[in-house]
Amino acid sequence: MKPDRDLEKTYPTKDFIAKLRRLADCLETGKQFEIQIAGERIYVPVGATYNIEHEREGGAEEIEFQIKWKA
Repeated sequence: MKPDRDLEKTYPTKDFIAKLRRLADCLETGKQFEIQIAGERIYVPVGATYNIEHEREGGAEEIEFQIKWKA
C-alpha cells in the first residue's frame, strides 16, 4: 500500500487548462486519465467519481474539482 499523501500543487493558467483539457478528452472517450503530480504518476480509473465542491469562509471562497476512487 502506498503511504498517505495530501498536497496541493499550483500550476500556471496555461498548464492548468492543458490538464483540464486532457481530463475532458479522457472522460469523453472513456479512457483512463494519467497525470503526474509532484513527481508521482497517478492513474485515474474510468469508473472514478467526479464532483465539484464550493467552500466559503471568512470572506474567502474556493471551488475544488474532485476526482475520487478506491485504490
